[in-house]
Amino acid sequence: MSAANTTAMPSAATLEWLAKLISHPSVSLTPNLALIEQAQNYLEGLGYLCAVVFDETRSKANLYATIGPAVDGGVILSGHSDVVPVEGQNWASDPFTTDIRGDKLYGRGACDMKGFLACLLAKAETFKNADLRVPIHLAFTYDEEVGCLGVPSLVEAINALPHKPAMCIVGEPTNMQVITQHKGKYSARAHFTGRSGHSSLPGEGVNAVEFASEFVVFLRRLGQKFRNEGPHDDEFVPNHTTFHSGVIHGGTQLNIIPQNCYVDFEFRNLPNHDRNELKCLIFDYLDNTLIPQMRETYDDVGVEIEVVSDMPGLATGDDEEVTKLVMELTGANTTGKVSFGTEAGVFSAMGDIPTVVCGPGSIEQAHKPDEFIELDQLARCEKFLDRLLAVLVRK
Repeated sequence: MSAANTTAMPSAATLEWLAKLISHPSVSLTPNLALIEQAQNYLEGLGYLCAVVFDETRSKANLYATIGPAVDGGVILSGHSDVVPVEGQNWASDPFTTDIRGDKLYGRGACDMKGFLACLLAKAETFKNADLRVPIHLAFTYDEEVGCLGVPSLVEAINALPHKPAMCIVGEPTNMQVITQHKGKYSARAHFTGRSGHSSLPGEGVNAVEFASEFVVFLRRLGQKFRNEGPHDDEFVPNHTTFHSGVIHGGTQLNIIPQNCYVDFEFRNLPNHDRNELKCLIFDYLDNTLIPQMRETYDDVGVEIEVVSDMPGLATGDDEEVTKLVMELTGANTTGKVSFGTEAGVFSAMGDIPTVVCGPGSIEQAHKPDEFIELDQLARCEKFLDRLLAVLVRK
């Protein structure tokens, strides 16, 4: 018998919802309201209490939908609605149309992470018809892929509600494994402003490219320091806090001293490595070493930092109720740690809501051309949600 014939199949409802969600090209930083409104209309039709938290432009929004009694406790099931772009990628099929080939379903966001959202929407009526003793909250967010930009306003809205959820499960693709820790991420753009002039008289100007390059070298040495000296945690790959400079751009032509340059950089910290300490290392170097050097002749030069994202890490204990519950529901004997960031850290840090990451699909397929999710993963997620519901109903 072929492997395809033995694959556990998800419900028709999940496949239908996944096709609908993938048909929305909800690429990060573009509007997602069509997707949110479709989910909101369906859930409100079932009797869910829905709250929509817009961004400043009102072109993007988070959705928070609740079913069950108005009491403390219950669980948030959360996922982001945005996906990464497809431009420049060679797809064998339309990335915004689901295509099932063998035991895999292809489409942008299939695993990251509309597959999880589709399972939630497919189970929404089952949740509604259950005799829940605590509420179930469905959370759909925006702009996760560009730095978890949407979820903070959602968590602020949750914090203002009269009843506090007991836990949160973020359904990022983990092959339905239980992830309790992930790294944090701080990313920013450093704008260097120097003084232009003729390249034959370098002392008459301030070379923004050169000072930006010194900053890049400083970041590289920080990364080397933590690689060599730690802290280390061998359950992460790599096992230390990392620094990275990804983009540098400056200057106009060779015989002009460059007045402007910017550097896009990041660090990804172990969850127990103090983020404020790491930021202080950067700003101390800029304020006390590099900027004074830039201003030896002119006062109107310097560096400005534009923060792009500041995502806390996740460090949920194995003794937390959410960890023990999700391990029981998945049958896992161990928990895991990952180096990529998720919105789980925001729920935990900003909302003080114990959170784990567990969802269908593999992160190895995320962001690639021909992104796919195995049908068996969707079926496993459905069974997980059924087991979770059995725990949340009145006995």
